[in-house]
Parts: sequence; structure tokens; C-alpha cells
Amino acid sequence: MNFAYTIAGSEATGGAGFQVDIKTFQKLGVYGSGALTCIVSFDPNNNWGHKYFPVPVDVLRDQLAAALGAQDIRTAKIGMLGSPATIDVVSETLRSQEWDNIVVDPVLICKGQEPGQALDTDTALREKILPLATVTTPNNFEARTLSGMESLETVEDLVSAAQKIAELGPKAVVVKGGIDFPGKDAVDVLWDGENAYVFRAPKVGNERVSGAGCTLAAAITAELAKGATVKDAVAVAKDMVTAGIDARVSAKTPFDTVWQGAYTGQGNPKVSVEEFRG
Repeated sequence: MNFAYTIAGSEATGGAGFQVDIKTFQKLGVYGSGALTCIVSFDPNNNWGHKYFPVPVDVLRDQLAAALGAQDIRTAKIGMLGSPATIDVVSETLRSQEWDNIVVDPVLICKGQEPGQALDTDTALREKILPLATVTTPNNFEARTLSGMESLETVEDLVSAAQKIAELGPKAVVVKGGIDFPGKDAVDVLWDGENAYVFRAPKVGNERVSGAGCTLAAAITAELAKGATVKDAVAVAKDMVTAGIDARVSAKTPFDTVWQGAYTGQGNPKVSVEEFRG
């Protein structure tokens, strides 16, 4: 049995965070468990704005101790942490044992927080969590913030951003071009410390889809737990996200969500992978 662990926030509609991670692990044949760092609820009576509630650090510490004491967990995904105090607990836990893989989805904006509090969280994440990462998966905004680059307009820009972020400590970096990247393709770039690879698939619509980033990072986590290389794990994750966006779930919310159940594991001809030659 392969185990994958997630340390992330709960999102009440099931379209992101902890709920997406567990669904992704299950779909990819990995036993999933995890700890909740915070609870986020969209407010249908206030333009679907965020309500943010942090899980007390003692409760988080108890969750971590329970799961890691019960199972031999060697692969983890880190999602929304939400506060410096939470980051301290997670950092201590990660440093308390050996890990095969740590995948960090660097959530740099926790909606519902005050700007100063959010900046403190971002700084703590950069200093205490990113250096522990086997792989980190920043989106376009996060990649620009972490790399110090003003814009990501070309594949060369994505590669450069990934290389700069790797200097912060992660062994491998996946920069997601996302809907903001120019052109008809959704482009992600992997820098594995030696080589860069470009993953492409046609964009599906022009709007962001909730849960895409969580699904990608969780799928990478699951595949690494099964023994895949980082490159192969990213290929599966790109395939899964593409299928999930194609089969997106609509609701009363102003956004759609990824459907992890659409992934078949049969390969997707829409997804291509090539080595970046510069």
C-alpha cells in the first residue's frame, strides 16, 4: 500500500484544498490521509467571499501526531497553511522525520486575511517550508512573486522563474503558466535541477477553474508516493487536470471546479511533453 499525506485547508464546497487532495489520492490508487490547517467557507450571501478560520495549533499538532504515528508516511503534500504559527508547527513536524517526497503548493494569498498578516505568512512559508520541498508548484502569480520577475510571457520566462525559485531550496519546480499565459495552450514548465521540460495542452475556456492547482500538486504527490520520477509524475498530473477541466463541474457559484473522476489513466493526446532546449 502506498500512502500520501496532505496538510491543507478545508474548502466547504469540495472544490479545492483538503477535499480535492483526498479525492485525487483515491483516484490515483493511493491511501490518503491528512491534517486540516484551516477551514475556509465561501459566503453565498456576500458575493461568495471567503470566510477563514484557522485550526488551533494544538489541534493541528495532535492531527499530525496521530496520522504519522499510525502509518509509515513518507510522502506529503503541503497546501494552505494560513499563518506563521501554523507554519512553525508544520516545519517542526516535517523536520522531525525522514521524507521521500514533500510537494509544496505555495499558497501565497489566503483570502480573508489582513494584508500584513498575509505578508508575514508568505515570508514564513518562503523561509521555513520551501527549502524542504522535493517539488513546489507555484502558479503564475506565485511564481512571479517568488522569482521577483514582473511578467511571464514566454516559455523562456517560465523556465527562468523556475530556476530562480529553485535557488530558494526546492529540488524541483513546476511553474504553471495558467490562464494568464499568452496563447492558446496551457503551459507548465518543470525544472528538475538539471533539465527543463515543457508540458502543453489546449486551454479549455478563458476562466479559472477552482481546484486545478490543488489537483496538480496532489496528483504529483500521489505518483511520487508510487515511485514515479518527478517528470512522469508531472505528466500524469497534467493529464489529470486537463481531463478534469474538460469535465468541469458547474454549480451556483461564479466559478466551475475540476472533476478528478474524469481521469481515465489511458493517456491524453491533448497533452504533450518536450525537453526545453533554450
